[in-house]
Amino acid sequence: MKCRHCGHALAQPFLDLGSAPPSNAYLTSAALAGPETWFPLRILVCAHCWLVQTEDHAGRELLFADDYAYFSSFSSSWLAHARKYVESMLQRFGLGASSLVVEVAANDGYLLQYVQQAGVPCYGIEPTAGTAAAARALGLRVVERFFGIALASELAAAGQKADLIAANNVLAHVPDINDFVAGFACLLKPAGVATFEFPHLLRMVLGCQFDTAYHEHYSYLSLTAVQRIFSANGLTLFDVEELATHGGSLRVFAQRTQTGAQPLSPQVAALLAQEQQHGMMGAAFYQGMQRDALRIKNGLLRFLLQAQAEGRRVGAYGAAAKGNTLLNFAGVRPDLLPYVVDLNPAKQGRFMPGCRIPIVDMAHLSADRPDYVLILPWNIKAELMAQLQGIGEWGGRFVTAVPALEVSQP
Repeated sequence: MKCRHCGHALAQPFLDLGSAPPSNAYLTSAALAGPETWFPLRILVCAHCWLVQTEDHAGRELLFADDYAYFSSFSSSWLAHARKYVESMLQRFGLGASSLVVEVAANDGYLLQYVQQAGVPCYGIEPTAGTAAAARALGLRVVERFFGIALASELAAAGQKADLIAANNVLAHVPDINDFVAGFACLLKPAGVATFEFPHLLRMVLGCQFDTAYHEHYSYLSLTAVQRIFSANGLTLFDVEELATHGGSLRVFAQRTQTGAQPLSPQVAALLAQEQQHGMMGAAFYQGMQRDALRIKNGLLRFLLQAQAEGRRVGAYGAAAKGNTLLNFAGVRPDLLPYVVDLNPAKQGRFMPGCRIPIVDMAHLSADRPDYVLILPWNIKAELMAQLQGIGEWGGRFVTAVPALEVSQP
């Protein structure tokens, strides 16, 4: 395999999780009678540009199909994050009724609804039919296609260039990252700004967050790699912020290299220096993730086996992609974890891919009254623990497995 940015051959391993089905390929009851397609889940490092990337085995059309089940609006903390982002960007860049805001990977309209409420013209780009329909139900305009230079050129020719383009948690999800980034340089107005949010590879490694690895994540991004990719495709970074979302993310600000006028923030150089100090441009930095993944896997299995031996009931909460990675790598099946609760009706009544654990609603949790609730999306642990405080009424406790097994009182 060659690097999807610079084309150099990839030889340095980062993480090998065996094989797994696509993490959002939730199964229907009828599908349980048939086979599943599993792909190798192996991640490599480019020693030339330091882009970390998953081996190519599944195309984007398979991974982001019409029944894609991730809906952003089911997280109250993520909605609050989106509202705050919109308020900040409109003020910082002086956007109003004569401006145009675009979101790439608009999902169910979780963010653009706040742009629309502010009276700023906007539209979204979203390839998955179910989430696009949800966004349209909010009165939003959605272009239902994958984004890249071809679509950006069409929209630009139609007078749809943007003052601001938002791209939250999508940069890691694109197989052709050069084509994707070049589309932003094409769709921005001369003085336009694009912002990108993505999990920070530095935090992934330092926090042992191996479960953020799955096929939909084609790339795992450092600021160093992103700066190189942007520079090669007509964009210049001018600012960066560190965020707490998804276990530690970056929000980067970019403008067209030839026409942008935003001043360069010293934060860019400072964060690049921080990555350099941690050794992210050297092979040794990437050599501990496999060990950490095995430690976390074994810790979870020991806990579940001990709970079963003691006759204690365990349920899980949050049918998230990272949960699928964890459960499939650990080989957990319904005999050890009989169900996963999720608020999303699109997931309820289905089954987790690979491990085939049933996904149920909140009523099931209240009826079962488990001794432990394993929180799979640990990145929103505080939000979920607040939602589930009622488990304390029957003496239930919370469990998280990443970065190490932890049992908490409500």
